[in-house]
Amino acid sequence: MLQFKIIQVTPFQQNCTLLWCDETAQAAVVDPGGDVHFILTEIEKSKVEPTKILLTHGHLDHVGGVAELADQLDLPIEGPHRDDDFWIRSLASQSRMFGVSQVRSFTTGRWLEDGDRVTIGARELEVLHCPGHTPGHVVFFDRKARLAQVGDVLFQGSIGRTDFPRGSYQDLLSSIRERLLPLGDDVRFISGHGPISSFGIERRTNPFVREPGI
Repeated sequence: MLQFKIIQVTPFQQNCTLLWCDETAQAAVVDPGGDVHFILTEIEKSKVEPTKILLTHGHLDHVGGVAELADQLDLPIEGPHRDDDFWIRSLASQSRMFGVSQVRSFTTGRWLEDGDRVTIGARELEVLHCPGHTPGHVVFFDRKARLAQVGDVLFQGSIGRTDFPRGSYQDLLSSIRERLLPLGDDVRFISGHGPISSFGIERRTNPFVREPGI
């Protein structure tokens, strides 16, 4: 099965996630936003073998530690969708905008498209392109484990911001309603910030996506 550990990093309290296949102990680090020393400590504690970095989107709080972690562990980088390339190339200006120390840029080894697959050991995750928060945002979904890594698309009781460059409120709602919620009420999801929830709970209670009459 797919196992996970959430590692909260940076002043933005971002959920970096360690995902691993319990059959092989091979792991992926999803959205290492910073505080790489914390991430390395949790990898060691979990006794897993990191094999790649997966990225949901290009915002600083999700990719700020990518270059450092990739260099230290010699890891390939997969994601996000190429429409977030401009965010990755603007890491210096993002650092200035948020008043943090400048982070190093990086080059992803694989842009992801809707319908692609990524592997973690013996596990296979589906890639869903879910624009709105950013134009190149992707979600990772393990159909067997009924678990989705949704980044900043959807939160418990809320949704991602759309006031950044090339954000779109309508695109975000479409991504949630047409791509995520149909996956099933039983699907749990890990957000980029905040607690775990499920698509069923959000469909019933989230004021942004709640279905009429529920």
